[in-house]
Amino acid sequence: MKNPFIGAGVALVTPFNEDHTIDYHALRKLVRYQIDNGIDFLVVQGTTGESPVLSMDEKLEVLRVVQNENTGKVKIVFGIGGNDTVAIGETLKSLPGGIDGILSVSPYYNKPSQQGVVEHYKHLATCTELPIILYNVPGRTGSNVTASSTLELSKIENIIAMKEASGDFGQIMDIIQNMPEGFSVLSGDDAIVVPLMSIGVEGVISVSANAYPKLFSDMVHDAANGDFFAAKEKHYKLHQITQMLFEEGNPGGVKVALAKLGIMKPFMRRPLYPVSEELKIRIEAETEKIIAG
Repeated sequence: MKNPFIGAGVALVTPFNEDHTIDYHALRKLVRYQIDNGIDFLVVQGTTGESPVLSMDEKLEVLRVVQNENTGKVKIVFGIGGNDTVAIGETLKSLPGGIDGILSVSPYYNKPSQQGVVEHYKHLATCTELPIILYNVPGRTGSNVTASSTLELSKIENIIAMKEASGDFGQIMDIIQNMPEGFSVLSGDDAIVVPLMSIGVEGVISVSANAYPKLFSDMVHDAANGDFFAAKEKHYKLHQITQMLFEEGNPGGVKVALAKLGIMKPFMRRPLYPVSEELKIRIEAETEKIIAG
């Protein structure tokens, strides 16, 4: 199975009202903003969507609203991950239709061995016919998925990509050099998308693209077309804001930018907490600068 999720993907935030209920009006506006500005695929209920603090009923309603607003224009990936292999597998078996793929983070907190990680994903692959994107983010999970584990899993028919957020260029190159045809590596780090694409990464699942979809997707498409001069120019336009958005945690920074753009309010559910006033001012100023061109 060939990976259909290449180019610029966005890890959608979940908008909230002040009382922390989901703001579905803002969610629809956010989806339209992405589609109208060149994003290639949408990722619903990744970590950026604050998935740990949404119930399964809420996650499915968010998915339904995104699907209805998208109306088949771009592909939709749904985030299903966790540290209970059997429970995740059962969830995969009961998902509604209209999903094009799954993003599944490696098991966190219980810190399995590499063989445990491999067996975890092997089980998930038997629970769905949908294409699965693996997700390696050691800074959140507490354990790394090695290149050898990724390559072993890449042999499974419906495991089609790895979202790599380890920041380890050596590991990423080992995967790219040895992966089978049809498998892809996607960047999980907004700050290094362009250099990663220069060594064979085929796209990104981005946080920053929530607020700057046109500039971000144009950068990714330039790199995909081999125009690294144009991609580099856009990379440096985004460089400062990318650092700011993650300075006090995600998605607090990008929600400030989206509020500045009038798309949604900046509220998050606890334990996440709003960014400092000083950072808020800097993000708003840099966002104005980017939108002004």
